[in-house]
Amino acid sequence: MAPTASLDVVKALHAHAAMLPTLQTLFEREPARALRDCLSLGALTVDFSKQRLSAESYALLERYAQSQSLSEKIAAMFAGEVINCSEQRQVLHGLLRTPVQQVPAELAAIRAQMQTEFDKMQAICAAIHGGRAVELGLVQPKTIVNIGIGGSDLGPRLVVDALSHHRVNGIEVRFITNVDAHHTQALLDSLDPDQTVFVIVSKSFSTQETKLNAELARAWIASHYRYRCLEPQYGRHFITVSSNVEAARSFGINPELVLGMSEAVGGRYSLWSSVGLSIALAVGWNNFSALLQGAHVADQNYQHAEPAENVAMRLAFVEYFNRCMLGHATRCVVPYDDRLGKLAEFLQQLEMESNGKGVSGEGAELAGETIPVVWGGVGTNVQHAFFQAIHQGTQLVPMDFIGVKKPNHAHSELHQVLLANMLAQSAALLAGKNYAQAFAETKVSDSVLRESIARQRVFSGNRPSTTFLMEELTPEALGVLLAMLENKTHALSVLWNVNAFDQWGVELGKVLANELLPAVKGLQDAARFDASTQNLIRVLRA
Repeated sequence: MAPTASLDVVKALHAHAAMLPTLQTLFEREPARALRDCLSLGALTVDFSKQRLSAESYALLERYAQSQSLSEKIAAMFAGEVINCSEQRQVLHGLLRTPVQQVPAELAAIRAQMQTEFDKMQAICAAIHGGRAVELGLVQPKTIVNIGIGGSDLGPRLVVDALSHHRVNGIEVRFITNVDAHHTQALLDSLDPDQTVFVIVSKSFSTQETKLNAELARAWIASHYRYRCLEPQYGRHFITVSSNVEAARSFGINPELVLGMSEAVGGRYSLWSSVGLSIALAVGWNNFSALLQGAHVADQNYQHAEPAENVAMRLAFVEYFNRCMLGHATRCVVPYDDRLGKLAEFLQQLEMESNGKGVSGEGAELAGETIPVVWGGVGTNVQHAFFQAIHQGTQLVPMDFIGVKKPNHAHSELHQVLLANMLAQSAALLAGKNYAQAFAETKVSDSVLRESIARQRVFSGNRPSTTFLMEELTPEALGVLLAMLENKTHALSVLWNVNAFDQWGVELGKVLANELLPAVKGLQDAARFDASTQNLIRVLRA
């Protein structure tokens, strides 16, 4: 469709949203919505029925997606066309999880390069897990420490936590990310240098936080050797994932233990690549492969399913409608499984770094809203924290609930309580409690006080949520979930017409930090900065 047609659909969506009835009324008018708006993808079930969209809403959103050429842009991404236009790059994280026999001929050479890195990863895992790390020139580790930040930390950390019940015996994987040395030093103090290997993850080998933490780890190794009057052997303790082989070699890392990174795979989409080495070391190569297989299931659905059955597309429609038509400024993500405790943080980078843009992919200022603020925590903990505001606060917050049907423990009663709480929160957000119900429940003799208390116990209801249910938290199921959410992020970028694969907003702060560092150290003044920053520098240096 032409741009004018696209604007016409947007106007129709706004008009439709203004006339849309409440969620409770939608359930009354559309008796089949509980089944119609519940989709399955692999071992994952997604229930959209408690979102305030009707059949007409989805029909209009499909028209809008067509006007934005969503299907064609999905095909272009998976075909390897240059869709990251500001950096003139392909976007090929999907290729990492495509079986070799299904790779298009024009991408076969790139996929072969990716397979070379996979083969190196597999060999490293086999040696370490088989007690043969010495063959790689490494100490035999009990602890692997991943040093990285952003996409070099959040994805691997989430997956390692989520698949903790698949952990390889005798191997513990830990993470260093922030440049705050309080955590780093505390972690190092708990480790045995003779049984520790670090995985440094930095495409350029120059990311400030990662480089400083790597140097701190290197100094820690050096002090251990010098304490024993030995020359430091850094190569026995470091692997790196980087495109800068020379910098890694200068650091003291064996070039054979440098895994490459593709320019066509962005950091926040990179857990499927050599960046996932810490995942494979934590859970084993077979489980890492299963993670990729699950992701491929999600990719197939995204590429080939019609909109009504396309789960990532449907998620994008819901988010677009909530943000742009209904004006909801945030979305809360609550997994009812401690192993998914890092999911909200992972999604903050995936979604907000990808689509937190105010300018289109062509450089034009956008007229409407883009990505909402993503936040959350783990249920049932957060029920005793911010759920008061979720249920009765003045700002309506769409919710994502994530549950796992089958636990990996024997305490079935506790798990049933956990899932009952998740379902109860979703049901309560929909149903609410009216004044008559609250008044009847309030047992106070004084009529004025009873009325006052009853009004405080009213829940408006009609608050939207989506529920995700996994059969079990397996590598395959996790791969489906995470790849589906990546694909949702891409679909949203098309609906908003932004580039989901650059992040210029991250760069300015990095540049200014380097410029301010001499002033913080007291080596020069901060005269070129604003008065507030100059004053804060004075306070720091006083």
